Amino acid sequence: MSHPNDGKPFDKASSRRNALFGGLVAASVLAPLTSMTAQPKDAMQPPGSSGMAASSASMVETKDGTNIFYKDWGKGRPLVFSHGWPLNADVWDDQMMFMASHGFRCVAFDRRGHGRSDQPWAGNDYDTFADDLAAVIEALDLRGAILVGHSAGAGDIARYVGRQGTGRVSGIALVPAIPPLMLRTAANPEGVPIEVFDGVRAAVAGDRAQFYRALGDGPFFGANRPGSKVSQGIKDAFWLWSMQVGLRAAYEGIAAFSATDFTHDLGRFDVPTLIIHGEDDQNVPIATTALRSAKLIAKSTLKIYPGAPHGLTVNHKDEFNNDLLTFVRGLS
Repeated sequence: MSHPNDGKPFDKASSRRNALFGGLVAASVLAPLTSMTAQPKDAMQPPGSSGMAASSASMVETKDGTNIFYKDWGKGRPLVFSHGWPLNADVWDDQMMFMASHGFRCVAFDRRGHGRSDQPWAGNDYDTFADDLAAVIEALDLRGAILVGHSAGAGDIARYVGRQGTGRVSGIALVPAIPPLMLRTAANPEGVPIEVFDGVRAAVAGDRAQFYRALGDGPFFGANRPGSKVSQGIKDAFWLWSMQVGLRAAYEGIAAFSATDFTHDLGRFDVPTLIIHGEDDQNVPIATTALRSAKLIAKSTLKIYPGAPHGLTVNHKDEFNNDLLTFVRGLS
């Protein structure tokens, strides 16, 4: 269902705001597995230009020497996809295939420390994530881009706009997104208590393999809800992608996505912004995120998917793809 940006309360979400990660911090601790390594530097290709081939993948080097993996599909007006914690660009393949097939150029990247990008010790914070995003956009000379961010990846976009503005951006889509702030503070009393994030940190440090298994098999896709139809293959893919993030990046990423305040950044949004969120998001509670963002972003449109979980780009793939296509086609 669609909800206008009218500031009305949403009681169901407020009652669930402390259900983050569905109690996964109680997962039993086994020996952690070793994460997969990033693509070797000798396999890199130079960044492509705006007229590059229909499908390619390469690297962009950031100002601190970190190599960011990206893939670039299709031709036309560019969309840039930013993935959530602890995943990588592959989570966007369905959307990239769909949008590229409808005449758009689709770029998705692995955040530093994730997937095929380098795994530096430092830089697991949103100022650096935003600068990495800027490096990709500038290296590919993307203009009039539509930025699409899911979960923690939407934070990359918010901080990018806060630091860089919207000179290269024509629209933004925030999809079960963490802004403006997840952590409970005096100014954000509906936020998630710090003890919840401390528990997530302990679970990731103790046995991240089991934690990711429980997260994908449980609340991320709503698989812990009656009638869930998410496949075992999807849950297995979630685990595989999660295991490709380095432990340092995964651990520090928890503090980044939970405690970073994007309120000021959202105030700099001056392009049309589509906000989509699941009514039954157990990971990023709607009351303290989407409902507040819709009030802070002047040109926002809020759409709530009834009963949808955090991973709605999978569970509600067709609906989401069509909503994204409609939004992008409506931009001037």
